[in-house]
Amino acid sequence: MQTIRLGLIGLGGMANVHIEQLQKLEGAAFSAICDSDARKLVEWGARLGISAESHYSEPEALIRDPNVDAVLSITPNHVHAEIIQLCLLHGKPLMTEKPFTRTFGEAEDLLEIARIRKVPCMVGFSYRYTPSFRLARELIREGRIGAIRHVFIQYLQQWGSPLFETPMNWRMDPAVTGTGTLGDLGSHMVDAARFLIGEPVRVSSLMSSLIKERKDPVSGDSVPVNIDDFAAFVAELEAGIPAVFQTSRNAYGAQNQFEISVYGDTGSLHMNWEDGDHLVWVHPNEERCEVREKIAVPERCKLKQMQDFLDLVRGTMREETPGLRDGYLNQRVLEAIVRSASERRSVDIEEVGAGWPVKEAGR
Repeated sequence: MQTIRLGLIGLGGMANVHIEQLQKLEGAAFSAICDSDARKLVEWGARLGISAESHYSEPEALIRDPNVDAVLSITPNHVHAEIIQLCLLHGKPLMTEKPFTRTFGEAEDLLEIARIRKVPCMVGFSYRYTPSFRLARELIREGRIGAIRHVFIQYLQQWGSPLFETPMNWRMDPAVTGTGTLGDLGSHMVDAARFLIGEPVRVSSLMSSLIKERKDPVSGDSVPVNIDDFAAFVAELEAGIPAVFQTSRNAYGAQNQFEISVYGDTGSLHMNWEDGDHLVWVHPNEERCEVREKIAVPERCKLKQMQDFLDLVRGTMREETPGLRDGYLNQRVLEAIVRSASERRSVDIEEVGAGWPVKEAGR
């Protein structure tokens, strides 16, 4: 097996998650790193055994490196589009964090390049690799709960709650992140709906900034916060299926509470990330009495995200792998949600830009 030489852009906290997974897999090694912080380059270079000549402060230099076969981009939102574009232009396979881009305009620009440059790309919708979510997708497609009638999805975290006195950071700066909890957590909810059920066709939303001031970490002064830390929306999915979503950074007691319930004519499925190896299937028995089964997820549903990325680089494209198309369509829905909240009306997804031209551009 040929070893895939990986270039890592962005040496923040989330990079640790992907590195830990990759180090357990065969056939991959890090050959270059990139970050604007010189101290991190030295620290991570020593950790990964990468010499100074393969330390970069600019993404394009790493992407152009002939010793890099594929790129992992674990960066703040405002540089996603630039790095995706560079990888497309230089023909380097890429795994980029979500949301796909900071704004929908950036996504539209990338669409034009993707029409011509067909480069393998994974967008980091990591919850597609939650085993219970993957099993639920199988059961839904097999018709195990009958026709889907409605869906409920929520993703709650607590770190923004006043009790934690979280200071201002880049996730709260619209110039860097675009939207707040909508892009950070809501993008995962939208992707889960698309992954399990189908495309949203209409949305109606509410976005709120509940904590309006935070301390500047440098000066200690209070500074205004003008970004959503709570978002809720109702969507109509394909075939007229209604879905209800909510997400918050101020849900005290919620660590990483990502929960999904799917209700069908002959049963329902309930899953959450915090117990991702189990799924609850509620259905009637022969006497039409309710049966509630907690199912252990089989091994076939336990594909690791980084294994899927390595397979993608080697040429194996799974139908459920989140690619450029998924990133673009997700960003299109986020834009509709933003418009709905600002204009206080329902927004049809077709109002927002063009769809993805499947025959013209790859995933």
